[in-house]
Amino acid sequence: MMRDYLQLAYGSLKNRKVRSWLTMVGIFIGIAAVISLIGLGQGLRVAVMGQFNFLTTDVLTIQASGLQNGPPGEGVVNPLLDSYVDDISRIPGVDRAIGRLIESTQIGYHGFQDFSYASSVPDGKDRKEIERIANIELAHGRLLKDGDMNKVVLGIDYLDPETLGKPVQIRDSVTVHGKSFEVIGILAKKGSFIIDNAIQMNEAVMRELFNVNDTYDVIVAIVPNPADMARVKVRVEDYLRKERDVEKGEEDFSVESPEQALANLDSTLFAIQIFVYVIAGISIIVGGIGIANTMYTSVVERTKQIGIMKAIGAQRKMIFTLFLLESGFLGFVGGIVGILFGAGIAYGLAFLGSTFLGSDLIQVSLNWFIVLGALLFSFVIGTVAGFLPAVQASRLVPVEALRYVK
Repeated sequence: MMRDYLQLAYGSLKNRKVRSWLTMVGIFIGIAAVISLIGLGQGLRVAVMGQFNFLTTDVLTIQASGLQNGPPGEGVVNPLLDSYVDDISRIPGVDRAIGRLIESTQIGYHGFQDFSYASSVPDGKDRKEIERIANIELAHGRLLKDGDMNKVVLGIDYLDPETLGKPVQIRDSVTVHGKSFEVIGILAKKGSFIIDNAIQMNEAVMRELFNVNDTYDVIVAIVPNPADMARVKVRVEDYLRKERDVEKGEEDFSVESPEQALANLDSTLFAIQIFVYVIAGISIIVGGIGIANTMYTSVVERTKQIGIMKAIGAQRKMIFTLFLLESGFLGFVGGIVGILFGAGIAYGLAFLGSTFLGSDLIQVSLNWFIVLGALLFSFVIGTVAGFLPAVQASRLVPVEALRYVK
């Protein structure tokens, strides 16, 4: 009886191996999609979050987010006035407020061009605070000083020949927004494009270069006591609503702590991940339907074999277990192949992204929990898909099964 039992199990793959392998392809595609999407999605999430880990936690970041009243389609942000800086500095709980300018621009070097962002560095004591807040450190040269007029400090990405054709060295000249500047420093690598691709210049120089008067793009308010952060945030928002004449819920500005900004960003990235997981999951469900179809066909093709097994004493639970394990096995094998293939796709795309796009944002993050979870899920899908066919096989009447002719 056991030999017949094993022979029946072996025959499930041997006699229908083409259809069995095609069935596993459904699960294989689904798991491969899930693993590659999870790996790349989680890797993107980690990479993006890592772009902001250099920030300190004792600041509130204030930015304008509304549109000015002007010609349709201008999309000009209603800027923060420089008068806000002194006013916010006097709000209880705020140690000091510092304004910064941030402008998109083009940087040139020996005929090569690149697009990046220029950011201002304030004079006096505020300079040291900005260096502390942004965790700025040097790799080469020196940082900007008060009075530096035609000098810039660049991020370490400009040492990479792929950025501007060849490495930028200390005392070289680069053009920013069409004007020549001497490079006096290269910042240490932070793993963030905000720092690693930076162009820093003194505030007075930047105002003249970009023709900016009496406004800031960002204001940072330093709050020494973390316990005061929530109360200070409310006070700053109340002040800005009054100054900008907007009602609560209609703000044309945002006030965020680093933790809040990261939490909002992480929530958005997680929502995107959930969406792609649902799409990938549909492939697995389709694969499960394929397994169910194969197992139903299997019951019909092996009706006489099932009758023989029951005639020599096989119990219903043995037949049920056979078909259930077979469907689970199809899902399990498809899952293994899918995991290997999906991981290969994810790492391959990350490699191509890093090689051809020069971006560290495309990376893979996989762990054993994800891999084992995908494998278990594929086995469960296969088993569930084979449940009803297994029940059908176990309920066949021996006499009727033996009379069955294909």
